[in-house]
Amino acid sequence: MEDFYHPPDHFIPEIRFNASTGELSISGESFHEYSVEFYQPVFQWLRDFLAIPNQKITMSFRMTYFNTNTSRRFLEVFDMLEEYEKNNKGCVTINWYYKAHDIDMKESGEEYIADTNVEINLIPYVV
Repeated sequence: MEDFYHPPDHFIPEIRFNASTGELSISGESFHEYSVEFYQPVFQWLRDFLAIPNQKITMSFRMTYFNTNTSRRFLEVFDMLEEYEKNNKGCVTINWYYKAHDIDMKESGEEYIADTNVEINLIPYVV
C-alpha cells in the first residue's frame, strides 16, 4: 500500500500517512470550507489501510487551528480507529499534541476524550 501525503496550504493541514510504519499524522490548520470533500480521499485511504489486520497504528494530531466542520471529520477518524481496535484488528495509539500555552487546543483534546471511546494521550509541547 502506498503512503498518503497532502502538503499544507492556507486552510489545509499537512497530512502524512505512512503505510509501512503505521505512523499517521495531521498537523497545522484546517478550516477548509468544503471539509467533507477535502477529507474524502483521506477517509478512503484510511478505510483501505484499516482493512489490513494486526497493525500497530500511531495517529498524531498537532493542530494550531481547526473549525467545526473539521472537528466532525476528526470524530469520524476517531470512530474508524475505535472500530479497528474494538474488533481486535490491531493496536491504536492516538496522540493529541497542543502548545503548552494553548488552552483551547488542550480543551479540544479533552472534549474528544469525553466524546469518544478511544484512549487519547494529551501531550503538551513548547515552541
